[in-house]
This record gives sequence, C-alpha cells and structure tokens, in this order.
Amino acid sequence: MRRRLVFSYSLLMILVLLALETPLAVTLANRETERIRADRLADANRFASLSGPALRTGAVSAITDELRRYHELYGIGAAVIDRERRPVVAPASPALDSEPTAAAIFGALAGRQMTVPEVLWPWQTGPLVVAVPVNDGGEVIGAVVTVSATSRVRRTVTVWWVALAAIGLLAVSAGVMTAFRLAGWVLRPVTVLDVVTHDIAAGDGKARVPTRQGPPELRRLATSFNEMADAVADALDRQRAFVAHASHQLRNPLTALRLRVEELGPSLTDSAGRDEHRLALEETDRLAQVLDGLLTLARTERARHTMVRVDAAAVAASRVAAWQPLANHRGITLTLAPTTGPAYAHAVRTAIDQVLDALVDNAIKFGHPGGRVEVSVHRLDGGVAVRVTDDGPGMTGAQLESSTERFWRAPDTQNIDGAGLGLTIVAVLVDASGGRLTMHPAAPTGLTAEAWFRAADV
Repeated sequence: MRRRLVFSYSLLMILVLLALETPLAVTLANRETERIRADRLADANRFASLSGPALRTGAVSAITDELRRYHELYGIGAAVIDRERRPVVAPASPALDSEPTAAAIFGALAGRQMTVPEVLWPWQTGPLVVAVPVNDGGEVIGAVVTVSATSRVRRTVTVWWVALAAIGLLAVSAGVMTAFRLAGWVLRPVTVLDVVTHDIAAGDGKARVPTRQGPPELRRLATSFNEMADAVADALDRQRAFVAHASHQLRNPLTALRLRVEELGPSLTDSAGRDEHRLALEETDRLAQVLDGLLTLARTERARHTMVRVDAAAVAASRVAAWQPLANHRGITLTLAPTTGPAYAHAVRTAIDQVLDALVDNAIKFGHPGGRVEVSVHRLDGGVAVRVTDDGPGMTGAQLESSTERFWRAPDTQNIDGAGLGLTIVAVLVDASGGRLTMHPAAPTGLTAEAWFRAADV
C-alpha cells in the first residue's frame, strides 16, 4: 500500500511538472527562434532595399560587396534572386535548391516574409532560411534569401531544456522522498494495526495498538480498536473462566452423587431396579466425560501456547502402540503406515499426541468388528500431515461441516459413549499450532481425518 501511495504521489507530481515545464520549454524555443528570426529579417530587409536598383538596372557591384562582407563577418550566406528564381547576386553561393529554401522563396515571391522553420527545435539540424520580397512600386521583382546555421541557437535551447529537466528531476526526487515520509507517517498505524491483529489472532490477547502515531483519524481508530480488543478479551476470559470454574465445581458433587448411586446397588433386589441403577451410573460417567472435555477445552483455549519441535512419526508410533489393546479388544485392526525417517513438525506441546488420541478413539469407537483403522504420517505441502483413515460408517457432507462444533454428535451415534467435544479439541489444538484440520469421506466407506502442521527444520 505504501508503494501504491508513493507511486500515486509521484505520478501526480510528474504530471504537474510536465504541465508546467512543457509550455515553458516551448516558450524558450520560440523566444530563441524569434530572437534570431528578428535579427535575420532586419538584415534581409536592409539587403532588399539595396537590391531594387540592382534588379532594375543590373548594377550588382554594390549589393555584391554588401553580401560578401556580410558572409565574411557573420558566416551567413545571402543571395538575391529575380522573379524567375534565378540567382542574380550570390557571392557565398547558399544552397537555393533545398526544399526549405524553395518553400521560403516561393512565399517571398508571393509578397510574404518567410522563415523556415518557424520554430528551432533541438533535435533538428537544418539551417534557418529567411526570405523577404524585393518590391518596386508595389510590384515584387525578386527576393533576398539568407541561410544561416542554427547550431548555437539549438545549443542554447538544449541547455535551457536540460536545466528544466534537472530542476524537474530534483523536484520529483524531493517529492518522492517527501511522499515516502508522508506515506510512512500515514500508514505506520495501519501497519501496526495489521501486526497486532495477527498477534491477537495467533493467541496473544495482550497485544494492543499504540495510540500516539499517525494522523488524528488513525489515532482514534487505534483507540477504538484497543477498546474493542479489551472488551472481546474480557468477554472471552469471562466465558472461559466460567466454563472452567463450572466444570471444576461440578466435579465434586458429581463424584459424591456417583458414590451415593453406587451404594444403592446392593439394596436393589429386582432386575428392573438393577437396570435403572446401571443406567444411572452410566449417565453419571457420561456427565463426568463432558466435564473432563470442557476442562480440557477451556485450558486449551486459554493457554499461551509454546511451539515445540516434534517428531510426528515417533508420536504416531507411540499412540498406535497405546491404542492397540483397545483395538484388539474391539476386533479392529489398527495399523501404522511405514514412514522413511523422522517427520519433524512445529506444534503446540502434546498437540499431536492429543489429536491422534481423539482421532484414533473416534475411529475405534465408531468402527465395527473386523474393521480397519490406519494411521499414517506424510510430508505434504511443505509440512507434515498426520492422517487417520477408517472404514466405519463415516459422515455426510452436512455432518462434516458441524463435526467440530461443541457437543455436536451425529444422530445415529447418540447411544455411543462420548461428550461431543473430541473433534472440537482437535480443531482448537491444530489451529493453535498454525495447522489445518481436514476431514472427508474415505473410499469405499469410512472417514479420513488429516491434521497438517508446519514442518520444522531438522
């Protein structure tokens, strides 16, 4: 954005300078041309007054001497021609057959004072041709032509133009430097705001924007942003604190309730009472799982995470070994795809462990006897992907969109143990690690869940 602002300022300044200097440059060229043109016309008119007798009587000695001395003094060729365009006096033999000279002679014989070219531009190299008519009683009987070099005039115009270009370049340089400073002053609060926004999104809830930089409008914006960030941080802290405190405070009465319900078991004699007793114990265990999930989620969201370097392949091997007994008990084949060497990733401490625990637990829990669950670690897109694939019932597209919401459970899994917080915790941990979580149906059935983490340098 700073470059665009500086470019806009610079372009505007260049256009203004061009609008000012271009007419000035043209005026300078016209002024120098008019100066030499007036001088040559005065000389040509004097010679025209002396050329009338020569053209009428043929006495050309006087005008010949004048033109010769004129050429010797100033280096300017001059000639007198008659109405038939024949040179009558031409001591310096100027080139009378060139196109500019022919055009000037034609105009002079028509009774006009001619100057070719009308303006001397620096890039032109031709001479200045001036032609004036010789009149006798109102009749044009010939013309006087002068052909003079213009290198000195063009050099003068070039020097003026170079000076103008240098002044314009200095003005543009000063303007660009000023534009850089002005753009930096204006955009510095915006840059800081962008950095602070990313810091807050990354989990630094204490990051704030300085309020004493930039123009007043951006200072007010910084103040408003800080107030908004304070309000949001306070609301999030209150929410997390409430969840953590409520979950913690409910643990004790829930434990006491379970003990009391459990003690009622021996006093129940009929089968119906024992079944209700068993269901009551299961519900207390389910409520305990919900509270444990809420505590884990609250701690995960509130923590200031530290990134560590983790060998995802080694973690995957250890978690597969830990879950192998449960998989064998459920009749599910749990395998780890072979990997070539370590796969180091940047992640929150224990994030990969907890992610694999939740994903493998779900795959085993919702799988069927004889099913398969495969854990694999891949190097993907400049990072490390930890993937868990099963051949269970899977989820539909709509269910996948809602799967990471708190307490969400698929309609056909309501009778299976769980609190509906496992995938929520996985999503929070992956996001805190700067990774991404993707889930999609496996072929022909089942689900593939993949957690991607940034690669760490070996």
